Amino acid sequence: MNRLGLPAAALLLLIGTAEASQQGQTVVNSWKAADNCAKQAQAAYPDYSAEANAKRDAKLKECLNAGNLAPRQPLSPPPPR
Repeated sequence: MNRLGLPAAALLLLIGTAEASQQGQTVVNSWKAADNCAKQAQAAYPDYSAEANAKRDAKLKECLNAGNLAPRQPLSPPPPR
């Protein structure tokens, strides 16, 4: 009984986790599209001057809006009021 129980349990775990949900696949595709937008913005404005940073952020925001993707969160928290 024990010899069959462990392989059967492992098989059930593999079958249950083999396919991702449709919602999960949608999220992964959205993340890939957002990463692609970030790569395009970085390639368009590769230097790190203040002007290039502003242009890169604008291009990233434009690409995310065009793809109907969620905006990126700022890296630093907002200043306290």
